[in-house]
Amino acid sequence: MIVMCRRVRGRSIGPMVAHVVCRGPRGRPPHIVAGGTPPLSPPGEQAATEGKMMARRCPIRLARAAAVAVALTVAFGAAAGGEAGGPAPATVEIPAGPFVAGSDRAEREAAYRLDEAAYGHGRTREWRWYESERQRTRIETAAYAITKTPITNAQYAAFVAATGHPAPDVDAGTWASYKLIHPYERTRRFAWTGGRPPKGRADHPVVLVSFDDARAYAAWLTHRTGSRWRLPREEEWEKAARGADGHRFPWGDAFDAERLNSHDRGPFDTVPVGRFRGGASPFGLLDAAGQVFEWTATGAGPGRAIVKGGSWDDSGCGVCRPAARHSRPRHLKHILIGFRLVRED
Repeated sequence: MIVMCRRVRGRSIGPMVAHVVCRGPRGRPPHIVAGGTPPLSPPGEQAATEGKMMARRCPIRLARAAAVAVALTVAFGAAAGGEAGGPAPATVEIPAGPFVAGSDRAEREAAYRLDEAAYGHGRTREWRWYESERQRTRIETAAYAITKTPITNAQYAAFVAATGHPAPDVDAGTWASYKLIHPYERTRRFAWTGGRPPKGRADHPVVLVSFDDARAYAAWLTHRTGSRWRLPREEEWEKAARGADGHRFPWGDAFDAERLNSHDRGPFDTVPVGRFRGGASPFGLLDAAGQVFEWTATGAGPGRAIVKGGSWDDSGCGVCRPAARHSRPRHLKHILIGFRLVRED
């Protein structure tokens, strides 16, 4: 039996494959007949056929390899936050049909007043921050499933380990080029070290990921699970976050700082996903308001995409409404932006 560990940049990132090698008859090449497969290659029909053919030739080794394969699958499935056999995140089902999207003048005015009360100034109003929102209307969607919470560091770590994809981080020069208000030192508590998430943050939403990083994770998850995963379109994200009746917030029309992770009552940091059960949407979506902004698949001009949801940095929290929207450069790796995914079966 051979257990191999894949190495990336000189570090072990865990078992890649557990094989049984049976000596071929009369000097023929040995056969690989059982065990796990490389993280990006689910078992195929050919491997299954070979396994059946060779089971008679080396039953003892085959049984041992099967036990090792099961153990590795369970271990890595648990580490990824999903079921054994694949790191599939938990989802909620969104039914087909119409929902109320966008906002009207009254909702936008209420949002500006929330911001003014929280910040003591009217800059979001002066900058017409909410004027790009869709006019309140009804939109039809097909049925889909969407991850119940944002993707976590633990879930993203399985992808990094399996593929060698660059871990979430940003250098000081790149951060300075973004011209954001947050100092570079603040990014360090979110940055990964040695390909691993910061200690104690496995169940926090992953941040410092670009639009393309999110799409790469979705592509890997698609290959790994057999279902198609992708970023949600803006209207899919909004429907899941507010329900069919067009609530101003996931839980209703009145802002309640106890129902989300924002700077109003929060620790000025991410927290474990799913903590704010009282902030669930009518469909059961969690962390749709506050916590982190989330990438959507909806473009907003060359090299930009719409983000939704508000963050731990926001007060008020007009920007935390599902109707609120703004765009960010797709290459941006921000401490305030993560993502969740839609699953298509």
